[in-house]
Amino acid sequence: MRTFKGVVAGTDEAGRGPLAGPVMAAAVVLTHSQEKELLKLGLKDSKQISYRHRERLFLKMCEMNVLWRAQAASVAAIARLNIRGASLWAMARSVSKLPVSVDLVVVDGLDRLPEISRPSQLPLVTADVLIPTVSAASVVAKVLRDRVMIALDRLYPLYGFAQHKGYPTKKHRDAVRTLGLSPIHRAVFCKKLLLERLDTGKA
Repeated sequence: MRTFKGVVAGTDEAGRGPLAGPVMAAAVVLTHSQEKELLKLGLKDSKQISYRHRERLFLKMCEMNVLWRAQAASVAAIARLNIRGASLWAMARSVSKLPVSVDLVVVDGLDRLPEISRPSQLPLVTADVLIPTVSAASVVAKVLRDRVMIALDRLYPLYGFAQHKGYPTKKHRDAVRTLGLSPIHRAVFCKKLLLERLDTGKA
C-alpha cells in the first residue's frame, strides 16, 4: 500500500469462530511513522502473536495516539444477521466511526462492507498478514474481544470464558453439555452440543 497516496484504513474482526460472546471489529489508520514503529515491535496478524504481545502492542498504539474505532456485534445481532453478516456490519460500523476522511478501506477477507459507497474498498484475503493497518485492526479487535470475554467470565464463571474466550475447547464443550447455554452463547453454533445434551438426558 506504500504507493497509494491517500488515507488508508484497515479493518478486521475477531470472534467469528467462538460458541459464545460478540464478534468484535476494528478499523485503524496508521501514519507512516506509526506503522514503522509498530512493525519494529513485532506487529503481525493477531493470530500469530501471543496474548501478552497483543496487549503490549495495543497499549503502545494507545500511547502513540493511533487512530482506531471498534464495534461489537452482539449475540442477538449474530442470530439475526448470521456470523458473516454480523462481522461485515461491525466492520462497516467501525469504519464509519473514524473521525477522519478515508480514501481507501482494506477489508480482511473476500467481502465488501455493506452500506458503504465511499470510501473505496479493497477486500483482500489474508490482508491481516499482508497489510500493517489491517494487522493493527486485528490486534485491536482481538484485544477488545478478549477483554469483553474476561469481563463476562465474572458473570458466568462456570464456563471458563477467561481461559478459552468462548472458543470451542474441550473444556468449553463439556461445560455446555453439563450446564446448557448461558445468555451469551450462540445457540445456532451450539446445536450439536445441545443435541448431545439431550441424548445424555441433561436437558
